[in-house]
Order: sequence, then C-alpha cells, then structure tokens
Amino acid sequence: MKNATPAQLLEQASVKQYCKAVRAPVIGANFTSLAEQAVRENHSHIRYLEALLAMECEERDRHAIENRIRDARLPRVKTLEEFDFAQAPQIPAARIRDLAEGGYIERSEPVVLIGECGTGKSHLATGLCLAACRQKRRVRFTTAAALVNELIEAKQNGQVKKAMARWAKYDLIALDEVGYVPLADIGAEFLFQVIADRAERKALIVTTNLPFSEWTTVFPNPRLCQALLDRITDRAHIIETGTESFRFRRTMERRKKQ
Repeated sequence: MKNATPAQLLEQASVKQYCKAVRAPVIGANFTSLAEQAVRENHSHIRYLEALLAMECEERDRHAIENRIRDARLPRVKTLEEFDFAQAPQIPAARIRDLAEGGYIERSEPVVLIGECGTGKSHLATGLCLAACRQKRRVRFTTAAALVNELIEAKQNGQVKKAMARWAKYDLIALDEVGYVPLADIGAEFLFQVIADRAERKALIVTTNLPFSEWTTVFPNPRLCQALLDRITDRAHIIETGTESFRFRRTMERRKKQ
C-alpha cells in the first residue's frame, strides 16, 4: 500500500504472519493491492473478502490438480483435445467426451479400449486420466506388466497386503497394454486380484490389442481368464479403436513430404 504509515505497515506485517500461519500465501501476497482496488472501485468489505478467498481457492485448486497429475505417473501428458478424431472416424468422439465428464468413475464402471498398436488407445486412456486429475480424483496410470512386476516384488518382500492397499486407494486405475506380454500364473493371479478388488467399487481403464477371444493366449489358466474377462467387461464401456495404425500412417506421410 502506497504511502502507508508505520502503523499500517505493522498491520500489514501482522496480516502476512497470520496468512503464513494458516497457510494462505495468496491472500498474504495480494491483500494490500486488492484492498487498494476495492477502495478505488468502492467495493464492500464482503466483496473484498470474497475476492481474496476466491484467489486463494483458485490457487489451491491449481496445486491440487498439479499434484494429481504428478501422482498419476502418466507416460506423457496428452489431452483429449489433442486427439485427432478426424484421423480415427471409427472412434466415437462424443462418447469419449462424455466419459471425460467422469460419470463412469462415480458409477465405478470399467472402460475398455480395444485395437491394434498405433490406433490411439494409450492416448485416449491418458486423456481420460488427465480429465479425472482435473476433477481432483486420485488416478494412477501403469502398464499391466509394470503392475504385475511391482506386486511380485512386493510378494518377495512380504508386502503384498500393503501394495494392494496402495492400489485400492485410487479412484481410477488405467492398465495399459493388457495382453501385450504373456503372464505366468502368479502374474495373472495378481492382475486378477487388483481388477476383482475394484469391481463395482472403483473405476478402471484397460487398453488391449487382443480381442477377448484371444486372451487365453496370454492368460494360461482358462478359468482365471474367464473370471478376469467377467470382471473387466461387466457394465463396461467397450470402445474399439480399429486396426489401422494412424501413427504409422502419419509417419509415412511425413516421409513422403521429405
């Protein structure tokens, strides 16, 4: 505040200390400038207080979203806005955007993205995860192989229960590349346990390059495979991304232009 008296400066210092104590740094940094603006524009005390609190809340929301995105461990930050639906007309854009609203998370419904490599499965899964992070939900992205390896290591260290509890806390888990690598019995059992624990409780996104009829090629126990499919497909949003790799097509188009 310009031309502040010693008493006013003391008051300002005191307010800043209180803001620090209650962890309201945005209010501490802006209360004087906003007070000057309130006087110039003849705002009421309540309007001034509302503006200050709004600034603090907006900053906290921004930090919360940043933390959710960091904790999600996304391989890359890819948004649904960046996805070129024109290059993949078989993918229902309206349906994907509807999923991004988060209703499937509230209803604990799975989303299954099926298609060949390069058809946008991981991009869509990442975009849905990012949308969930923006809604301040707890999200985790991983490959099926990485999840299985983590749980096998936890078993070796006698920490399976703790590891399973850690995975159960997420509002949404995205399992990428299910079916890309054959799993031994122990790996398939761990994957089934994670998915079964989420059934009708928490949301799940699965990406796979295999039609359901071929899952027995990577899950050796047919009964376990059937039980796994039952959990994944029950009430699921199943979206086929196609067989033509537009990533490969894009690469070839770039080469032609060179």
